[in-house]
Amino acid sequence: MANRASLEELVRLQGERVRSLKQQKANAEQVEEEVAKLLKLKAQLGSDESKQKFVLKTPKGTRDYSPRQMAVREKVFDAIIHCFKRHGAEVIDTPVFELKDFDIAGQFDPMIPDAECLKIMCEILSSLQIGDFLVKVNDRRILDGMFAICGVPDNKFRTICSSVDKLDKVSWEDVKNEMVGEKGLAPEVADHIGDYVQQHGGVSLVEQLLQDPKLSQNKQAMEGLLDVKLLFEYLTLFGIADKISFDLSLARGLDYYTGVIYEAVLLQTPAQAGEEPLGVGSVAAGGRYDGLVGMFDPKGRKVPCVGLSIGVERIFSIVEQRLEASEEKVRTTETQVLVASAQKKLLEERLKLVSELWNAGIKAELLYKKNPKLLNQLQYCEEAGIPLVAIIGEQELKDRVIKLRSVATREEWALSLGVSDWVLIPAEPNLMTRSRHLASTEVEDVHTTFFPHPGQVDVRREDLVEEIRRRTSQPLCIS
Repeated sequence: MANRASLEELVRLQGERVRSLKQQKANAEQVEEEVAKLLKLKAQLGSDESKQKFVLKTPKGTRDYSPRQMAVREKVFDAIIHCFKRHGAEVIDTPVFELKDFDIAGQFDPMIPDAECLKIMCEILSSLQIGDFLVKVNDRRILDGMFAICGVPDNKFRTICSSVDKLDKVSWEDVKNEMVGEKGLAPEVADHIGDYVQQHGGVSLVEQLLQDPKLSQNKQAMEGLLDVKLLFEYLTLFGIADKISFDLSLARGLDYYTGVIYEAVLLQTPAQAGEEPLGVGSVAAGGRYDGLVGMFDPKGRKVPCVGLSIGVERIFSIVEQRLEASEEKVRTTETQVLVASAQKKLLEERLKLVSELWNAGIKAELLYKKNPKLLNQLQYCEEAGIPLVAIIGEQELKDRVIKLRSVATREEWALSLGVSDWVLIPAEPNLMTRSRHLASTEVEDVHTTFFPHPGQVDVRREDLVEEIRRRTSQPLCIS
């Protein structure tokens, strides 16, 4: 360290000498000689610095994401947020509730908000296309009533509940050994619990338990069973009953749940026909927690709540692993079109067109070269996954057209350069739809669709959804 300090001091002094000579306007040869000495000293200092190694560490609790990973994360978050907003969600930002959470607070009729939470969960998991899934449903009141009739002491309800919750990971024998050997539960009580918690099914199981001679005598259990039966009625109306399993082993260890609880698991395809599907992990969960919010209210007001949470980190891992296994290419940008030129000296035309597209809200790019080769531009589109390329050439400029090419199919369409009378609508990955305001609807070809002038229309019921989508998705006009 002493040698380094001495070297740094020599560099400082030599630097001052060079500056002094320049201020004095000394002759050039003398200045160059002293500058050479300074550079030599700095080189010695630099070689000493190179021996030091600097390691950049990611702060604890954080991680870095590549563009590919971020593309996956954004796709997942977009699907989640889009679904939440479709169901009327308002966004809040707190350390407790995150973007992956959806909660309904307030006093409502039984099981309606609970059913919607399950509907949301199914919509999100279906849209992410991460595989077949099953949503297990139970009710904490049924569990508590079951423990009571089986003879579990009140002070052991929660600890036995946590043992039961392990049934999706270990065998019943292991769970029973834990309850008896570690938690001091009588073996006959454990056996009685086992008769119940190993059952799962649909609404028929609910009806069967409603007739159970012991459960029917417990008020809590009956309330829970009647609500689960009502829940299945709503789930059937929502069209998701086939995704739901009434599972008496589902316990959800958190103490604040007061009613319906649920957990979504991905299913592994059975090795042989007739085998039970194997769960490969929880990807979403939630339930009713009517007493939690009131604990933080100064006046102690009760605020019933039900909600769900999406296991985004687990979903990210699953999607990334499957993409790596399939070697599927992931787009890391959302660019819709690349503005390209077919000959040299067309940079100004490319800049003008890309500016028009940006101003119209179109996601567009161009290569940062004055005279890029057309082949290089097309290759860039293929590598980046850009679906369309707008090609400007000398002949196209004379003819006042732009060639629009589908990168995947290599089909081309000539579009008039009078761009004020056409709009770009990203209809499909490889197609661009052109709309003119005409009095009637007609189809020019498979790639170009014309729509009627906007105004009042009579819409058939079967066409209503598409009509709403078309009219709320504003065309992006180029002018």
